[in-house]
Amino acid sequence: MVAADLMARAQAGDGQAFRELTEPYLRELQVHCYRMLGSFEDAEDALQNTLLTAWQSLGGFEGRASLRTWLYRIATHRCLDERRAASRRPAKEWGVDVADEWPEPSRLGEVVWLQPLPGALLEGTADLPLGPEARYEQTESISLAFVTALQILPPRQLAVLILRDVLGFRASEVAGMLDSTLESVNSALKRARAGLRRRLLPTAGHAPPPAVGSPAEDAIVAKFVQAWESADMGALVALLTDDVFVSMPPIPFEYKGRDVVARFCGGIFDAGRRFDLVPSRANGQPAFGAYLRAPNGVSHGVGLYVLTLTGDRICAMTRFDNSVLPWFGLPRSLPSR
Repeated sequence: MVAADLMARAQAGDGQAFRELTEPYLRELQVHCYRMLGSFEDAEDALQNTLLTAWQSLGGFEGRASLRTWLYRIATHRCLDERRAASRRPAKEWGVDVADEWPEPSRLGEVVWLQPLPGALLEGTADLPLGPEARYEQTESISLAFVTALQILPPRQLAVLILRDVLGFRASEVAGMLDSTLESVNSALKRARAGLRRRLLPTAGHAPPPAVGSPAEDAIVAKFVQAWESADMGALVALLTDDVFVSMPPIPFEYKGRDVVARFCGGIFDAGRRFDLVPSRANGQPAFGAYLRAPNGVSHGVGLYVLTLTGDRICAMTRFDNSVLPWFGLPRSLPSR
């Protein structure tokens, strides 16, 4: 009865009633837009466009689907519009002078717009009820590796896979949301699953990461912090898998393999760089604000490191530039320890 009254008031032009109706869905809709677009900034824009469209179209809402489903329909179409628009942000020059030359372009070169998702946005979403068709755990479906792989899919396949396999909407519901047929949805889902498997295949043999916040995760994180802050290459290399890779969006390259990554990190430390790390979380994974120590006693923020764990090892580290630090509530600088 309360929801019906809110809807009636909102359809009559009551902005406060509209905000009360939509507020419970904002965080999950933003995460949905992030999965679709792979960019925190683009997801924020898509969410605002979704709310504007919903407000302007609310008079036509007849309740044949739930409000949540209706909002997901709008958000998905806004994201598809963004994906089909002019080309995404290109790679940009970024000064990193510890290597004589860049390695070969990698699969990440196709997703130079990738940005991390602040852990605070995932609070409260882990327990959201998923539909009966969901195939992925919430933590898996927001990881950097999964989101990166999603971005390679054609837009319509991407939308179908997220709606069906991540959120668990039924095929008939997805067909209605995309103004499509059941046959078209099932065909797109089959192709999307095959494409996603190919992208995720390189990590298929890895052990699962330790549980979030578990003693096992805490132990790996503590060892990494100690090794990185003290520039202990032996301790750092001992934490890495044989096929570890380091990537640095928007630079479209990655360093792959323990020996290559060790040389890259060694170059950083040999140049005299020393860092302080401030813990955070991104995409459900351990993350750190990285601060370069300076002679004046101030550490300047240089980026965000996100670790991908497997068993008791690190299989990937993704470095984002310092523009993302405010999204995580991290300062631009701090006193050196």
